[in-house]
Amino acid sequence: MQTNHLTRPALVVIDMQNGFLNHHSRHVTPAVVALVQEWTSRGLPVVFTRFFNEAGSAYEKYFRWTRLVDSPETDLAPEIAALTYGSPVVDKLGYTLFTPEGVALVAEHGWTDLVFCGVATESCVLKSAVDAFEHGYGPWIVTDACASDAGTPVHDAGLTVARRLIGKHQLLTVDDLLSRLTPTDAPA
Repeated sequence: MQTNHLTRPALVVIDMQNGFLNHHSRHVTPAVVALVQEWTSRGLPVVFTRFFNEAGSAYEKYFRWTRLVDSPETDLAPEIAALTYGSPVVDKLGYTLFTPEGVALVAEHGWTDLVFCGVATESCVLKSAVDAFEHGYGPWIVTDACASDAGTPVHDAGLTVARRLIGKHQLLTVDDLLSRLTPTDAPA
């Protein structure tokens, strides 16, 4: 059953790093910045993630992909980094927020709804949302605040898969998300 509002939500900004922002995905940065600013103005928590590709990783082994190893590729985009003060940043070696640190963080704060935005829709955003679903949290994807560094068709494919894996009502726009927030959503 679909609920009208979110209960104890946290916004999760996925991998808005220099190495993932290109001509296909950079356009989403202003939407993510505006969402984070509005979210925090309501006193709601934000978590940021950063992906690191270690030497010998599965990405290197199976994809022959050796990017996002060092700065400046691994750095959060300057506009995003400016928003992280006081918010946790979860570093990860895989697709998902649900690292041991991420799992502990969500449990510690008692968040029940996790709202995902960022890059890339078809991989890290999708995997994190599916993991939230499988861990019993309300997963949400903000469709106009995420993108794929591989282009719009891949972003759209990620959203199609998300509808199948977490439910079509779990995908929403920034405006719809903000309209669902109620005064009870703020932490006690």
